[in-house]
Amino acid sequence: MQYRALGRTGIEVSTLALGTMMFGAWGNTDEAECHRMVHAALDAGVNLVDTADVYAFGESEEIVGRALKGRRDQVVLATKAHNLMPGEPGDRNRHGNSRVWIMRAVEESLRRLGTDYLDLYQIHRPDPRTDVDETLGALSDLVRQGKVRAIGSSSFPAEQIVEAQWVAERRGRERFTTEQLSYSVLARHAESAALPTAERYGLGVLVWSPLNGGWLTGKYRAGASPAGDSRAVANGDHFDFRDEQVRERKLAVVEQLITVAADEGCPLIHLALGFVLAHRGVTSAIIGPRTLDQLTTQLGAGDVVLSAAALDRIDALVAPGADINPDDVGYQPPELLDPALRRR
Repeated sequence: MQYRALGRTGIEVSTLALGTMMFGAWGNTDEAECHRMVHAALDAGVNLVDTADVYAFGESEEIVGRALKGRRDQVVLATKAHNLMPGEPGDRNRHGNSRVWIMRAVEESLRRLGTDYLDLYQIHRPDPRTDVDETLGALSDLVRQGKVRAIGSSSFPAEQIVEAQWVAERRGRERFTTEQLSYSVLARHAESAALPTAERYGLGVLVWSPLNGGWLTGKYRAGASPAGDSRAVANGDHFDFRDEQVRERKLAVVEQLITVAADEGCPLIHLALGFVLAHRGVTSAIIGPRTLDQLTTQLGAGDVVLSAAALDRIDALVAPGADINPDDVGYQPPELLDPALRRR
C-alpha cells in the first residue's frame, strides 16, 4: 500500500480508502462480513475509512463503529452530513448545512460510530439555502471543541470551493482542507475545474466512484445480461443502465478498456483505480465493495503505476474533462433542475 499526505493537514492516508456505503440495508446486510471487510482492509494497509450518516440512514456508521472497536486509533475516520435523515414528524431541520443541523448531526454520528472525535468531517453536498459562513462557523466550533480534527467538502463545484476558501480567510473560520469528488475514466469532469482548483488551494482530494458505480469492474459486458443481484438490475434508473444511449456508449468504451488493461498486464479494476491515482491532484481513491471478494480484487490496485502509453490510450477513448453521462457529476445546482429558480 502507498501513502500520501492529505492536503496540508499533516495527516498521512493510504491511496486506497475503504468506503462503506454498501454496509447495511443499501448493500450487505451480513454485518459479520462487513466487519471482515474492515479488518481485511486495515490488515492490507488501508488506514482511511469513509462513511456518511445517510448511508442506510445511520446503519453504515453503526456497523463501522462496531467493526473498529479496538482499532480506532489505527484509522483516519471520515464521515459526512447534509442529506435528509429520518426523525420525528414535523422536524424540518434534519438536513442541510445549517448550524442547527450540523451540531445535531455530528453528535448522532459520534454516537453511532462509538467515538468521541472524527478525523475528517465532510459536508456531503452544497446547500444553496445556507450561507457558507454559517456552515464554516459551526464546523470551526466543532474543531475547537475537539470533536473534529479536519473538515472537508464533497461534490462542491470549483466556484464554491473558492468561495469557501475566501470566506474562511476573511472571517477567521477553519477552512475546508479536503474535497471529495466524483472522478473516473468514464466521468472526467473534475479535470476541468474542481481538481485544478483543489490543487491550487492545497486540498487533499478523495475520489468517490472511481469504478463508476461498477461499470469499470468488468462485470458489465456488451452482449451479456447483467447479474441479477447487480445494481444495474436493482436500481437501473439511478445507475443509468436503462438509458440506452449512455449504456451502449459505456459498454463500448469498457470493451476497449479491457484491451488496454490486458496490454498493461492488469485487470480492468486496477486500470481504473490506477488511472484515478495517476492524477497528481488525487490523494486517495475510495473503493466501496459490497462483499469481501470484491474488496480482495480491488486492494492490489494501490501499487499500480500505469504507463504513459496506457494513459494516452484512455485519453483517446474518453477525452480529458469529458463525461459519458453528465449525471455522474454528483451535484447539479438547483437552478438547473427547478425552472422556478431561473424565471421571473
